[in-house]
Amino acid sequence: MKYKYLLLVVLWASFHTGLKAQTKPKETKIAPYKVPKMSTLLGQYKDSVVLPRQDVLKALALPLRVVDEKGVVYVVTNYQVAYKQMTVSETEDGKAIPATSLSSQRFSATPISAKWLDFLNERLKKGEEVFFFDIIAKDPKGRVMYAPNLKIISL
Repeated sequence: MKYKYLLLVVLWASFHTGLKAQTKPKETKIAPYKVPKMSTLLGQYKDSVVLPRQDVLKALALPLRVVDEKGVVYVVTNYQVAYKQMTVSETEDGKAIPATSLSSQRFSATPISAKWLDFLNERLKKGEEVFFFDIIAKDPKGRVMYAPNLKIISL
């Protein structure tokens, strides 16, 4: 009988020591952050540019950079490149008509891979486009944001 009381006292004590009053979590206020105006650069080129084929190929071998209006450099962590190629398609009656083909790949290092540079070196022609998009950059404080797209058209 005394063991039953002892067991009840031990159980009662173990339950009551584990119970604590609920406390409100501390509210942390996050300061609003205004994303600065950024530019995506490939060499000296930004936004949409039209260049001779050889200049396009030289620029594509350079690292992609993101900077803001104050000159702060952002780390490019991820981006996609699309190549819009001019091709020919055939209608049902056998006539050749102009068409386009799209090739795309995601990259996590800059500049683009040697495999893609070789691919573009072999195929890039007048009027075709290389488009950098979904560019994700980190500022020096580690904040992640999207950078503007960059389009290069070959002459």
